[in-house]
Amino acid sequence: MNKSVIPAKSALITGGAGFIGSHLVDSLLRDGYEVTVIDNFDPYYPAEIKQQNIAPHLQHPHYRLLDVDIRDAAAINPIEGCFDVIVHLAAKAGVRNSLSDPLGYQMSNVIGLQNLLSFAHARKIKQFVFGSSSSVYGDCPRLPWSESDLDLLPLNPYASTKLAGEQLGYVYSRTFGLRFIGLRFFTVFGERQRPDLAIHKFAQLMLAGRSIPVYGDGSSERDFTYWGDIVAGIRAAMDYTASDYEVFNLGNHRTIGLLETIHKLEAVLGVKAQIDWQDWQPGEMRRTWANIDKAQRLLGFIPATDFDRGLERFAVWLKERLCAEAAA
Repeated sequence: MNKSVIPAKSALITGGAGFIGSHLVDSLLRDGYEVTVIDNFDPYYPAEIKQQNIAPHLQHPHYRLLDVDIRDAAAINPIEGCFDVIVHLAAKAGVRNSLSDPLGYQMSNVIGLQNLLSFAHARKIKQFVFGSSSSVYGDCPRLPWSESDLDLLPLNPYASTKLAGEQLGYVYSRTFGLRFIGLRFFTVFGERQRPDLAIHKFAQLMLAGRSIPVYGDGSSERDFTYWGDIVAGIRAAMDYTASDYEVFNLGNHRTIGLLETIHKLEAVLGVKAQIDWQDWQPGEMRRTWANIDKAQRLLGFIPATDFDRGLERFAVWLKERLCAEAAA
């Protein structure tokens, strides 16, 4: 990554006990940051998983964990500390769940963001990095997707909240002088991945000898991006100062088909998948594919881990975790 400025040394990370957030915290603590994490351990998936993620952090002298719900401004506003940067990764996640709970997603992902932006403005925190999503592109027909595509029509409530978040960030940048950097993550995978995401979900079912649900005809494709590359992109965005509002794609600039993904999982896990074919789900995207030219040019973002290598690392991690759980 290009390092044209001295990096910030005090960071407030929301969602810092989650998949991407905990890896980011690892990176920041290694580099001497003072890190304050906000996480409410939402029961979307078991809190024990997040507790495992943060176990190495809890005794670190430069780490502070706050159990705070970002929907509660009264709980956020009194937080003590002088922060150079906020990285906002906390969100209600999951496309399918957003179809049944759109209001809940609005409250967490839009009102929660509003509370954090208000906090940043009141504390005069200039740098704000926002975890957005490739889902904002919806059915955009121009591939690979570029940040210059402006006629975006999201297909589900989750995606609409992420697009609303980018627009709210623009308001705070243009009107209040905040530097807002939105990062559109493309299908992040690897160690500590959420258990509801396809690769993790499929792998656990396959290792247990159970069938995996495949929706539609299996022709969907994803631009899978290894968590290490995402963390590198976030770190670059934390240091970015060339303008006060930008949105960047963080992807691998390569698509992998669903059936190819399953075959690769079979190879690294050493088991055969049993497929349970199901109807296509509403709100799902058939393909994601990132144009990363802008991130390469302005952030120095260059993906370093290809899908195969990342999948091998994930498989090793999962098998070790399952063995540890079985022995406990």
